[in-house]
Amino acid sequence: MVRFIGLEGVGTKYELETKSGDRIAIIFLLNRRIQIYIQERSCDRPCSVELTETEAKRLSSVLGGVPIEKERESVEVDFMGVPDLTLAMHTYTITKRLHGKTIEELAIRKRTGANIVAVSRRGKTIISPPPHLIFEEGDIIVVIGDKEQIERFEKEIMGI
Repeated sequence: MVRFIGLEGVGTKYELETKSGDRIAIIFLLNRRIQIYIQERSCDRPCSVELTETEAKRLSSVLGGVPIEKERESVEVDFMGVPDLTLAMHTYTITKRLHGKTIEELAIRKRTGANIVAVSRRGKTIISPPPHLIFEEGDIIVVIGDKEQIERFEKEIMGI
């Protein structure tokens, strides 16, 4: 069970006690830093580490079992209020093979069920790209779907 505690003027604290009696506290500070405290059952004092928001997000992905690869980012999100709802979001770099093709031409949603939700091109972000958007080599795309849809996207569209 996770306990939530509001810390006036400091941030928000979440506490978790494991089955073995170890305790973990995570504090989200108002300055957007995150502190993690771990106290093993047999220890008198907790150990701590402070993370940036980006580091905390990467740790969250690792704890969730999502590998982080240099060329691709991937995140899976479980919604606490809806136990059977998990979304997978991955990034991919457009290769020469897909250069010059559109989202519509590739029939991405029809073939895989996955959706392109953003494209990063030369430092600019296109949110909800239109179907007629022409991919350029080097574009970074954000794809969302369930695990099976992402796997079909990788196989049928990216050729991985």
